[in-house]
Amino acid sequence: MIVVDNLHKSFGDTKVLKGISTNFEKGKTNLIIGQSGSGKTVFLKCLLGLFNYQEGSIAYDGKVLAKLSESEKRDIRAEIGMVFQGSALFDSMTIEENVMFPLRMFTKQSKSEMRDRVDVVLNRVNLPNAHNKMPSEASGGMQKRVAIARAIVNNPKYLFCDEPNSGLDPKTSIVIDNLIQEITDEYQITTVINSHDMNSVMEIGEKIIFLKNGLKAWEGSNETIFKTENEAVTDFVYSSNLFKKVRKMYIEENE
Repeated sequence: MIVVDNLHKSFGDTKVLKGISTNFEKGKTNLIIGQSGSGKTVFLKCLLGLFNYQEGSIAYDGKVLAKLSESEKRDIRAEIGMVFQGSALFDSMTIEENVMFPLRMFTKQSKSEMRDRVDVVLNRVNLPNAHNKMPSEASGGMQKRVAIARAIVNNPKYLFCDEPNSGLDPKTSIVIDNLIQEITDEYQITTVINSHDMNSVMEIGEKIIFLKNGLKAWEGSNETIFKTENEAVTDFVYSSNLFKKVRKMYIEENE
């Protein structure tokens, strides 16, 4: 579990995060949503330790980041898997080499041990024969699955995904969503997803944090989001007629 308490982050005189408190639960898909400029990207970078913050605390399973030594922070980083927006694969490396990269950074495994582990995770994301392909030979959906394989190759305790469905068609987005949720449940990872995709919110939003103007404006799940009367949330989520109809149907069915 990751616990955030009264987090404040400013750039000069501009306050971006204004006292956010929440927790991200183990074995659940935790989504951060909000409009552009809401602070969700800055929030994610604070969680990852990429940005320092002025007030508050972030604790990974009781370990407060700000109080850790550099070696202790490195230990935490070794327990984190990251799926970047756009996948961020190394163009000059094969898919096998891309997935193996975190093992080379954080472990002392032999080459054969690393290859065995790469086999396991590529099989898990349904790419059993992709080892020798280059990223340029893979579709957007395949590249995203490679990015997920790389993120889980070290058996992380924490998985962060930044807009994992960016640039994907709706059908492939559902495949990626389901894969992330399955892996989260199987390995009991604390998964945090920064997303603007409302389909992801509805499909896998086991816990949802809604940010507005640097504040936590709402917190709930993909079930309770249908019931909320929070105007900021309803304006954001139900901006399309489709979601308005879905909400109306849900309320009628559960009355």
